[in-house]
Amino acid sequence: MGFFKRLFGICQTASPADDGCWNFENGKIEIQLDRAPEIKNQGGAIRLEGNGSPERVLVIHGRDGQFHAYKNRCTHAGRRIDPFEENESLRCCSISKSTFDYDGSVISGSAKKPLTPFKVEQDAGKLTVSVV
Repeated sequence: MGFFKRLFGICQTASPADDGCWNFENGKIEIQLDRAPEIKNQGGAIRLEGNGSPERVLVIHGRDGQFHAYKNRCTHAGRRIDPFEENESLRCCSISKSTFDYDGSVISGSAKKPLTPFKVEQDAGKLTVSVV
């Protein structure tokens, strides 16, 4: 990611191409996996915002083969986070480059507090993320 994108906090992870692949209801986000090809393969990620959700959420298909979801807000400066492709971690999109592991714990950078992970369940072609 380039310096100016980091300076302005522009993340690399896009919203899903099919905005109808997910919905928020009763404190949970449901994602239809067949409509979210961005997270089909390990290393894939989508950024979920709006649709009534009280939180910005990052969902990743981790390099560990598991799905993970986080409050998409770095604990240092509040910028969004992205998967860090070189290893099993996440990185803030700002110039501080705070880095976190899949549990949300701080690995390096300016952040002092861990990310907020959300519980993810997979069943019958869908993911359910509990955000409240």
